[in-house]
Amino acid sequence: MKLRERKAAKKKEDILRSANSVISRQGFHKTTMEDIAAELLMTKGSLYYYFKNKEELLFNCHDLILLEAMKLLKNIYQENISSKEKMEKAIRVHLDIAIQEKEIFSLIIRPEQIFSEENIDDITKRRDAYAGLFDKIISQGAERGEFHLTQQKMARMIILGAANWIPVWYSEKGEFSKEEIEEIYAGYLIKMLL
Repeated sequence: MKLRERKAAKKKEDILRSANSVISRQGFHKTTMEDIAAELLMTKGSLYYYFKNKEELLFNCHDLILLEAMKLLKNIYQENISSKEKMEKAIRVHLDIAIQEKEIFSLIIRPEQIFSEENIDDITKRRDAYAGLFDKIISQGAERGEFHLTQQKMARMIILGAANWIPVWYSEKGEFSKEEIEEIYAGYLIKMLL
């Protein structure tokens, strides 16, 4: 990649990270392209050089978060640890992202509420690939005799369904810290697999 292309890619990533920050503070419905441009000390027109509209920007924010999460899960899957430990780590990573990237995370769960048909297929494929990493850990655990269950796909859906609900009710001011919630969730959800 040429220097110019690397600079453009870096600028685009900086925009996405700033957009994530603004969206996390204001919510994606309230965030405008002007808000994101102001965060970066850019003009709105400069922002449109990189992204044709708000939907494309949101799609790329979603993609950035999902790709980073997938990278973390792939690394966990490749670790030389028990499947139980892998699943505990995977659940914690998922919860951490769900809490830290609350607004963007909700785009992953309900993309049809935000994105046009042209983006839905890509989002669905990426989301399925992400869920597939949980499937691999569950399958590996079953093969190793660590997990005892007959409905592996259903187990994954229960795990992700429970974890995906957390952005709705989690509050930093709540009774439990983020780390405590991650520990509680992982503990209860793992029991279902054993």
